[in-house]
Amino acid sequence: MITTIGFDADDTLWHTETLFEKTHQKYKELLSRYHDSKTVETTLYATEMRNLELFGYGIKSFTLSAIETAITLTNGKISADEIKIILDFSKKMLRHPVELLAGVPETLHFLSKHYKIILITKGDLRDQERKFSESDLSPYFKYSEIVSEKTVSTYKKILHRYKIAPENFLMVGNSLKSDIIPILELGGTAVYLPYPLTWAHEKACLPPKDHNYFYQLEHIEELPALLTTL
Repeated sequence: MITTIGFDADDTLWHTETLFEKTHQKYKELLSRYHDSKTVETTLYATEMRNLELFGYGIKSFTLSAIETAITLTNGKISADEIKIILDFSKKMLRHPVELLAGVPETLHFLSKHYKIILITKGDLRDQERKFSESDLSPYFKYSEIVSEKTVSTYKKILHRYKIAPENFLMVGNSLKSDIIPILELGGTAVYLPYPLTWAHEKACLPPKDHNYFYQLEHIEELPALLTTL
């Protein structure tokens, strides 16, 4: 019996990856006189993966890796003005208003009357707190957790902290790697809500179609009906 629902935030409740995608395009255009688009993209991703343990996730981490990549790809010839443009990209992203996905407020409003709801998201603490505050969704959540990584261990600690048994917990998210697979390994239920864009680092194989505790929906509005069947 499901008593508690966990929700991812970025690209589950509000748009995020589209913002990164637009910035990536601007970044590649900025460096186009030095290298082709593919080289810029692959080098940036490799830099991000190399820095992940040090910088973590989020816009600030992306910005540091973008500056490092620009220095590498230009053999140190990148100008101060061009670095300032990259920093301006970052500041614009950090100031970008929160854009909720369709149906999110209505669905959370309904579910919060019947279940305890927890926000479980990863990324930069300050930025995630800002987005959560500006989203006006906080009244629907019993607890909120902003973590550095989403692993089986992370979820296990959260469930233990709030005295929730895995079999009573359902996680909703757009990342197979971060929101779905760890919960299934823990013995909970997971609902996958695909987003049109997925960062390469978050991609993973779908669980078997006959898995008893895995479900895939197209829209968050379908969640109440699914919960009724469970």
